[in-house]
Amino acid sequence: MTTTLTPKRLALADIGIAIGSGLTTLHTIPRVSVAYAAVFAVLGMILLTAIGAFGLSPMALPFAGGFMLVGPIMLTGYFELARLQALGKRPDLGDAFRAFARAPAGLWMLAVLCAFLFLIWITDAGVLYSFTIGGVHLSYDLEWLPDKGDDVLAFELWGALMGSVLAYMIFTISAFSVPLIYEGRTGLVQGVSASARTVLGNFLVCLVWGIVLGTVIVLSILLLPVLLFTLPVMSYASFALYRRAFPPQPR
Repeated sequence: MTTTLTPKRLALADIGIAIGSGLTTLHTIPRVSVAYAAVFAVLGMILLTAIGAFGLSPMALPFAGGFMLVGPIMLTGYFELARLQALGKRPDLGDAFRAFARAPAGLWMLAVLCAFLFLIWITDAGVLYSFTIGGVHLSYDLEWLPDKGDDVLAFELWGALMGSVLAYMIFTISAFSVPLIYEGRTGLVQGVSASARTVLGNFLVCLVWGIVLGTVIVLSILLLPVLLFTLPVMSYASFALYRRAFPPQPR
């Protein structure tokens, strides 16, 4: 177990290799990958439509960024698809959903923590919104930008600053612990500790990866059709990077 939880050193080149692996996996199992991404795209479309209908369109970015707080848990289905594909199997959409049924208790505890931090983030963003923008109805049309542009910019900048702190916390404890726990290689405490040690021990690589991952996913949520392809690629890339840090142990 000690060997299993001792991460290998990562290099910046591993990011490119991981993304290449993500593209290859998407090419190998495209239908199930896109179909699973469509679930998140539909949920995102419903949420963003509601935000625009209530006149809170600047909150679209905080909600999109909030996905990075709960995403590590929600993307467990992709980790299962990648695991099965690596074993030479042809997974289907049911395998992605069954991944949650077979998830260990430690993973659900981590999910509760992520959800709690997401609620903190959205609450803080709402408070910031009330102070910077107030109760003005702002739909998705851009007519309000000339009058409210500075207020919206201040909200987005301060919101991004607050969100990045929470996102980094979640990334540190979950980036490697989620797949470790899911594959049964460790429990919750050991997994979180191993993930934190990996992120902090490979600070530059993980910082670059976190920025790339966050930027691609957040922008893709705001441009939902793109999410159908970027979400599986980046999810598979995350799993590939995990496997480079913690190679599978011989049975």
